[in-house]
Order: sequence, then C-alpha cells, then structure tokens
Amino acid sequence: MKQNRNIRIALCQINPTVGDLKGNTSKIIDNINKCRELGADIAVFPELAVTGYPPEDLLLKKDFIEANLSCLKEIAKHCSKIFVIVGFVNKKGGKLYNSAAVIKDRKISAVYNKVCLPNYGVFDEKRYFSAGSKIHKFKHGKFSVGLCICEDIWCEKGPAFKLAKEKVDLLIVINASPYSVEKWKDREKQAKLLVKNKRTAVAYLNLAGGQDELVFDGHSFVMGPRGKVLARGKQFEEDIIIFELNRPPAPCTLTTYPYPRLAEIFAALCLGLKDYVRKNGFTKVILGLSGGIDSALVAAIAVDALGKENVKAVFMPSRYSSEQSLADAMLLSQNLGIECMEIGIQKIFEGYLEELGHYFRELPENIAEENLQARIRGNLLMAFSNKFGYLVLATGNKSEVSTGYATLYGDMAGGLSVIKDVPKTLVYELARYRNSESSVIPQTIIERAPTAELRPNQKDQDTLPPYDVLDRIIDGYVEKDKSAGEIAKNGISKGTVERTVRLIDRNEYKRRQSAPGIKITPKAFGKDRRLPVTNRYSI
Repeated sequence: MKQNRNIRIALCQINPTVGDLKGNTSKIIDNINKCRELGADIAVFPELAVTGYPPEDLLLKKDFIEANLSCLKEIAKHCSKIFVIVGFVNKKGGKLYNSAAVIKDRKISAVYNKVCLPNYGVFDEKRYFSAGSKIHKFKHGKFSVGLCICEDIWCEKGPAFKLAKEKVDLLIVINASPYSVEKWKDREKQAKLLVKNKRTAVAYLNLAGGQDELVFDGHSFVMGPRGKVLARGKQFEEDIIIFELNRPPAPCTLTTYPYPRLAEIFAALCLGLKDYVRKNGFTKVILGLSGGIDSALVAAIAVDALGKENVKAVFMPSRYSSEQSLADAMLLSQNLGIECMEIGIQKIFEGYLEELGHYFRELPENIAEENLQARIRGNLLMAFSNKFGYLVLATGNKSEVSTGYATLYGDMAGGLSVIKDVPKTLVYELARYRNSESSVIPQTIIERAPTAELRPNQKDQDTLPPYDVLDRIIDGYVEKDKSAGEIAKNGISKGTVERTVRLIDRNEYKRRQSAPGIKITPKAFGKDRRLPVTNRYSI
C-alpha cells in the first residue's frame, strides 16, 4: 500500500451462530472476499465471530477450542491483499482468552487479548477467560491504529482510554453487545469520551442477530475525532460499513438512521424470534389466541418475523369465553392471514372436574379450577408441537411473569416466550405502533379491559394494581433494585408496593421453569436477575 493514501476500512456486521464453526468461518471468508472486491484495505469482524457469542460452556470442551483455532488458520489462508481483524478464542499457556487476531499476508501477525472481562448481567466471561494485560496498536500506512474488545471501552482508565491518550488515529472496537432499548445512545456517548483529544476516531463494530434470549442489534458506527458520527450500520441486520480514514475526516452523508423507539423494540422482538426459530431448526410456530392483547401482539410479531404461512393459531374457548373473544381472535387471524383453529376445552375441563370431584367436594372453586383450563390449553398446543414439529410461543408479558399471573405448565408452556421482557403498558404501545404501520389488531382488543376469562366476569385489575402503577413498581424493584420505601416515594402507596413485591418474590420458582424470553430491557428475567428460589429475605 502506498504511504500517502487513505485507508479504506470495512466493518463486517455479521450474524454468526454459536457453535456453527464451519458456517461462521464460511461467512467470514465470504465477507473477506466481498471487502476485497470493494477495495477495502482492512476488513474487521466482531467479537468471537468464529465461535459466535456467547459460547458459554462450549468453552469447556477442548475439541471446541481446537476446532476454533483450526478455523482461524483456514480464515488466514484467504487473507491475501487485505488486512483482517477477527474475534476468536485464543489458547495460551493453558488459559483461554477472548481475543482478536490480526491477519496480514495470510499469516496471524498479532493477537490482542481482551483486558476488561464483564461479569455482570448476562455476562460470565470471568468464568471462562483470563484477562489480557497489554494494549495493542499497529501502524497501517501513515496511520496508527489501536484495537480493543467490547468491555475495554467501558473500563475507566482501561485499554481504550490508554490508546486514546496515546493519540492513535483510529481505535477499532469489536463487540458482541446485547440489545436493550436505545442502548446505541449509551455506546455513542461512551465513544465521545474517547475522542476528546480531537485526534482519535472510533470504529465500533457490533454483531447482528439473535442468540437464545439475547438480541444483537448491529448498529455499528464510525465516530470522527470531534464526536460526530460519520457512518452507521443498519439495525438488526447484517451489513458492511465502508469508510475511509482521513486526516482531517472527510465529510459524509449518513444513509442509515436509528429506528424510533417503538419501531426499534418491535424490530428487536422480530429478529429475536426469527433467529431463535431459524437457528434451532424450526420452520413454523403455533400459539394460542385468546382474543386478548398479549396473544394478539405475539401473533403480529410472529407474522412479521416469519411470514404468515409459518404461523398457526388455536382459539380454545371454555364456558367462560365470551363471543367477543371469539370474534376478535378470528378477525385478528383474518387480518394477519393466518389459520386459526377452534378447539373447545369444555368437555376436557368437565372430564377433569369429574375425576377430581371426589377429592374437591365441598370445597369452593378457586385458582385450581382456573389453572386447569390454562393447562389444558397448554397441553393442546404441545400436542400440535409434537405432532407437526411446530415451536410453541408463550404469550405472557413481563407484568404477568413478574407477579405470577401466568400459569406454570399452562400459558407459560412453550419453547420461546416472545414478550416475556415486555411490560403490559409497553404491550399496548407496541400494538398501537404495529397498527400505525397497517391495522391488523382489532381496536376492540386494544380497548377491552384485560381478562384471563377463567371465571365469570374476571378482570386482571380485580387483584392487581392498575398496569401503569404495576409496571412502575416492577421497573423500580426488578430493574433498578430499589426498596419498597424508595418506590413508594414516587406517589405509590407503600401497601400497594409491598403487596406487589411479595408477589414478585414468591413467584421466582415459576420464572425459573419458564421458557427463555427475548431481552429488551436492561434487566430481564433469566441471566440478568438470579435470585434463589428458596429465599426468606423480604424488603
């Protein structure tokens, strides 16, 4: 490369699959070839691109580590006439490192080992990896380039800040940063702290795709040394972001802009569902339609993510189901263009009651009879799953899952809980947003008071606070770890807060047995929040 010209860099925002070493390697090589055709001098790939992220206990398998190293060697063979940076698992001295390989002229010329290992929320990196100890920078033509991995830019006085202090021209940061609502703002804010010297530019590359409950939103960006975003990658899809490193930075016109908040959340849920289905070998999904808002939103997400031909629904009325529920479920199905089967559960329910009658005699009906109906419905959906290979989608929202208002082995049954991390108030917002794109969810579903229809005239608010109040409590207690007293200072009665907190605490055993759900908030149930089931502590 001539010393007097700019560097053309390609950020390859790919969607790898955890454990698919062969497939990931092929994807990386294909992108290297594309970048070469685009005239790139440097092609950059995300954190642990070879293995997928997070590989978790696959890292305990020696064969997996060796296979990942073999894949890196195969990638290197294709790196002629282009400089490549790619994330992989490094093994040295009996220790594992989350690393980036620097490949030049088909040879691995250097390896950078991640220094700052996250060990909070969904991250367990200290369980598997040792921390690196050195910063890494190199010269490319007339430019100095620093290299960091994800958490390295969040550590105060960490590698990223050391490199910025040394005034490298470009800091490349490869990431596997999970999505939460508008997290891109925090990333760009952090990057601005690194460019204060008005010399260093930042190229932030992130994964795109779904992995179990996590969504990686892509949304990579290049920030100039004066804090201006010069380029952005697409949100929630693969992309190659091409930019030239100039001094001073050349002006450019952004062609990719962030989604508005609700569109962003909806897109995240669609990607999380689509990749969960695709990467786990399913084609079609099935869910129970109740005529309520939660199942309506899940059905709309499923159709947008997978196509109407891949979504099946079942309406399963009992003696307590209203004609309005039937009409709404059928109109929703018609609007979405999906098949909706109707299977009554009354005869099955009566059979249960008859068999249990001897033992339940002289006792009033209560939650036992209510939950029987939900579990019958769960059984029917699982029967379709077993017979036809459909993935069952659970439809409980975060408000219900928090307080135990989703039935274990009933409406919690399924392979994926699509809106598990979506509070009820946000469910309504997303339904209205989806209708603003094209009206598919009947207005009567949105306007009706929420009800499980498991007993006469039942309404959710019979035993729960109004959802706007409930969701504020859940936000304070679950996501921000506030005490009841702190939450009550925000205009909610302390008694209401304490009753709600008790519900949340005593239903941990249900959540422990529930299907994984797509994470959209900073703290979702699951890996983000790990409380003991047997627990007598109360606030």
